[in-house]
Amino acid sequence: MNIWFFTVGVMAFLMLLAMIRLFKGPTAADRVVALDAVNTLVVASMIVLAAAFKQVIFVDVAIVYALLSYVGTLYIAKYLGGEL
Repeated sequence: MNIWFFTVGVMAFLMLLAMIRLFKGPTAADRVVALDAVNTLVVASMIVLAAAFKQVIFVDVAIVYALLSYVGTLYIAKYLGGEL
């Protein structure tokens, strides 16, 4: 079970690096990419925790979160592109 928590710890560290880019990023596009990376790592962490705790509900929540993250990224990209 320790390997699961090590994996989540590595993903948390990667999320921290992406959040630094999110707050520091020189352009809005860099910030959007960093936000998308954080969202992807959150979904991956939920899947790993679902396997660690043997709980299917984490997978369901991860799927919904991934869908909302995708839609949010699309709206932000449309806004930055001037279409919205």
